[in-house]
Amino acid sequence: MALHPQAQAILDAMAALGGPVLHESDPVVFREYYASRAMPSADVVEDVRDISAGGVPARLYRPRSNSDLGLLVYYHGGGWVIGDLNTHDAICRSLALRMNHAVLSIDYRMGPEHKHPAAVEDALCSLRWAYENAQELGINPDRIAVGGDSAGGNLAAIVAQQRPVPLVFQLLIYPVTDLTQSHASHVENAAGPMLTAEGMSWFIGHYLANDADKTDPLASPHFAPDALLHGTPPALIITAEHDPLRDEGEAYGRRLIANGVTTSIVRYNGMFHGFFSMHALLDDADTAHTMAATLTAKAFNA
Repeated sequence: MALHPQAQAILDAMAALGGPVLHESDPVVFREYYASRAMPSADVVEDVRDISAGGVPARLYRPRSNSDLGLLVYYHGGGWVIGDLNTHDAICRSLALRMNHAVLSIDYRMGPEHKHPAAVEDALCSLRWAYENAQELGINPDRIAVGGDSAGGNLAAIVAQQRPVPLVFQLLIYPVTDLTQSHASHVENAAGPMLTAEGMSWFIGHYLANDADKTDPLASPHFAPDALLHGTPPALIITAEHDPLRDEGEAYGRRLIANGVTTSIVRYNGMFHGFFSMHALLDDADTAHTMAATLTAKAFNA
């Protein structure tokens, strides 16, 4: 299927603006460029504050003052190399308002300065801290979900497998689940748009040590044994048709289903990697936000 007309228009506008090529760039330089492209949000959330989640920088979004809110612990995308609390501020504001529950966005350590498993350690540490400090956050420790996009979806899937605290839901938005890049969509969508196979290799190269095992479940959750998948919380997996990561996200969803996990796998045809962050511009992204928020809130209220 061709790109959606709205998606094509955005890609054309971005091409006209120009910019550095990811896989030819210095990580620090591209990190700054990516941050400069973040779209500010017009969403007003009642309480937004930066905190330390067990030593990990984080940002808390509370749409109302209740003391028993559900909490979505959110890990931002960016290939474990780029992205931060500000680049994903609009996503977190949108989800908090649509869920009417809290979001805790995690600014985990990234490569190449901090190689794997630093990001996983921060993801687990911040989640444990949120559970242990539920009263301080004004949330119910029995109503915690994890979520993230791309590399953040990878971290969310991993912490859901590890289950350091009770979880009610996992929201995986075009997640990285297999760092071997062996699924067919890495060939079909090698040239992108947005994320390319070369770009994904660049991310992995800066994230993993040279001698790392790409099939380690703490890096590639798709390779986890059934025992780790069985009993993980219900999941929503969102994928995009024109995305190298499409097939591995959907394959992971099928593994969850095979292990008895209630899982919805929703592919957005005509969309590209990163579309979820463009909910102010793309109708499909807006719909995806509503679906993600609705299913997460339903898990909180079950």
